[in-house]
Amino acid sequence: MVARLAQEVVVKVPLYNMIQKFLFISFIALSTNGFGQPSIADVLNKFNEHSVPYIHVEALSRLETLPILLDTREKAEYDVSHLDKAIHVGFDDFEISKVVNRIQDKTKMIVVYCSIGVRSERIGKKLLAEGFTTVYNLYGGIFEWINKDQNVYTNAQQRTTKIHPYSKTWGAYVLKGIKVYD
Repeated sequence: MVARLAQEVVVKVPLYNMIQKFLFISFIALSTNGFGQPSIADVLNKFNEHSVPYIHVEALSRLETLPILLDTREKAEYDVSHLDKAIHVGFDDFEISKVVNRIQDKTKMIVVYCSIGVRSERIGKKLLAEGFTTVYNLYGGIFEWINKDQNVYTNAQQRTTKIHPYSKTWGAYVLKGIKVYD
């Protein structure tokens, strides 16, 4: 009887340990995949209508002729860093008339961007409604740009690794560079 009881304990303890490990691994997997922060793609799918076609970082960086780049972030964000030769147009204080006065050829290629592509889609829609014909939204915005090792610049046109992440929450999407808050 003692030998049989010892056999049951030996068999059940490893099984118990295996179940414990399985539950622990399952919990970790669920907590990182099922309940983690949504990806940039998830955010864009949730908040955007996809009414402005996207251009991806790789495609934009390979263009031989630089399009007109419109930065739709707030001035404090733009002042930390922006894409080379980008024009600040803002979001809260955006005025379509200023863009129309500056860009008279409505067939020129325009790429709008913000932090990840939500605010820029709204500005892109306004540009399309105003008759601009070749407007693209930078997929993943400046965050994706810097995450893919592309250069950003200061107002003095100096390369920098600094990036304004908009807020601590949005800053989680910035994987490279130095985060600078106001």
